Amino acid sequence: MASYEALYSRRCRSPIRRFKAGETNLLGPDLVQKAMDKVQLIRQRLLTAQSRQKSYVDKRRRDLVFTIGDKVFLRVSPMKDSSQVLEALTISLDEKLSYEEEPRTIVDRQVRKLRSKKIVFVKVLWRNHTVEEATWEVEKDMQAKYPHLFQFTGVN
Repeated sequence: MASYEALYSRRCRSPIRRFKAGETNLLGPDLVQKAMDKVQLIRQRLLTAQSRQKSYVDKRRRDLVFTIGDKVFLRVSPMKDSSQVLEALTISLDEKLSYEEEPRTIVDRQVRKLRSKKIVFVKVLWRNHTVEEATWEVEKDMQAKYPHLFQFTGVN
């Protein structure tokens, strides 16, 4: 008894079975012809189904006519727009192909209270960055490293 028959209690219906040598031809001209006929039948039925669906759609399709002032919903798909391409700023690099960030201005000031001390932070706008990319830095460190920022801003 084959393992398939033992498992499912019926014979395998596949054209590929275990045969003894010389018992039968698996691939003969009749088997190939039957397969070709089935493929042709499937293609024909697919074309019939597509034709039927097209006729249903064509019967229900109508041309839309709009007048000035009508409100309509539009489906807009995103497309590539060359006007949204931003030009990159030129950044001067040193011999090691690196550059040092330089602060442009101080945007905000904030005092954070801990248990026993207060730490003053400043929001720094860096060169070649947008306002959204400004960072909070300790005021003492920034004043020691960049004193020119605090002379003109009035932030002490």
